Amino acid sequence: MLAMETLTLTQARRIALAASGFGGRSLAAPPTGRHLRRVVESTGLLQIDSVNVLQRAHYLPAYSRIGPYDTALLDRGSSRRPRWLFEYWAHEASLVPVELQPLLRWRMATAREKAWGGPRSIARERPELVEWVLAEVADRGPVTAAEIEADVPKPKGDNWGWNWSDVKKALEFLFYEGSVTSAGRTTSFARRYDLTSRVLPAEVVATPTPAAEDAHRRLVERAARALGVAAEAELRDYFRLPTDGARRAIAELVEADVLVPVHVKGWKPQAYLHRDAPRPRRFTGGTLISPFDPLIWERGRTERLFGLRYRIEIYVPEPQRVHGYYVLPFLEGERFTARVDLKADRKAGVLRIPAAWLEPGADPETTARALRAELERLAGWLGLSGVDKAERGDLAAFLNGVTSTT
Repeated sequence: MLAMETLTLTQARRIALAASGFGGRSLAAPPTGRHLRRVVESTGLLQIDSVNVLQRAHYLPAYSRIGPYDTALLDRGSSRRPRWLFEYWAHEASLVPVELQPLLRWRMATAREKAWGGPRSIARERPELVEWVLAEVADRGPVTAAEIEADVPKPKGDNWGWNWSDVKKALEFLFYEGSVTSAGRTTSFARRYDLTSRVLPAEVVATPTPAAEDAHRRLVERAARALGVAAEAELRDYFRLPTDGARRAIAELVEADVLVPVHVKGWKPQAYLHRDAPRPRRFTGGTLISPFDPLIWERGRTERLFGLRYRIEIYVPEPQRVHGYYVLPFLEGERFTARVDLKADRKAGVLRIPAAWLEPGADPETTARALRAELERLAGWLGLSGVDKAERGDLAAFLNGVTSTT
């Protein structure tokens, strides 16, 4: 029996970055739809989040990998034909390549047991409402929840009780079970619901539903490609798979030599390397990473790989926040050297920096220059005229002292 390969932490870090789509050549021209598709091929999905203090979450991973791009390219991919992305609960709410939809039908089939409380209770207690809402979508879609709510029949007596909340719950149940999906978003980011059969490409709709075990195995393999090297917990978490299903899938993929058990120096959990994972020699450049980027989803892996202990503090009361409200780590080469709290002040037309912090071991002057250049690039992509001074943090003085990025 061959001895298990040991990876240094540096090797594991480079494998992870390359697998996630970092380290490509600098683009001489603006990124195209082809470049955007390559990003999603690497990540497997893009998480959606409604917070818009800087930029909506699903736009940022592509920016981090290919630089300033036209976000309309991503909007078109999920709202116009030929549609190549659709919305579903894959990690959290996510944009997912349409070809993965059959692999998620096992989750759709569990809606009556696994959907969260409100939608599940509506389906159980008011099936007539769910049927009525589905008929409304069929007749009127694409349609928003508010538009359906405006069509709700007037109350008849004291026990009618249908309201916007119940309509939304019914829609979310139908969304979870896969009967409806998003045909796009309004300017206020509200979903425009339509029948899944009308949104997805016909060839995807016609694809036979695989057995749950097959779907789990293929999703674990997809997660392994995106992660490069990972422990069981991260392979399972990527598509939020059940523990037993993920473990079975990992064992089968190891047996098939798709996943290779390896030891990563400093890691306690068993690591698995995808057999096709690239092994680059080095990384250069600098970019900011969204809190919702797949590279740092699983905080334990982030700390093991990069020594970065990261916590998003959106839901932490302001007096208790350590680094700030919407903090992005700064990836400089293959290390995280800083983290910066950011806000796009669209009214004033500037990128504000409530705080900027240096990571242990990073050189403040070198990092300040690289970070300032990245902040100016980000501001330009967001359509802002400039970057404000950092207000606080141990990197603020160095960052504010940078007067040129050349």
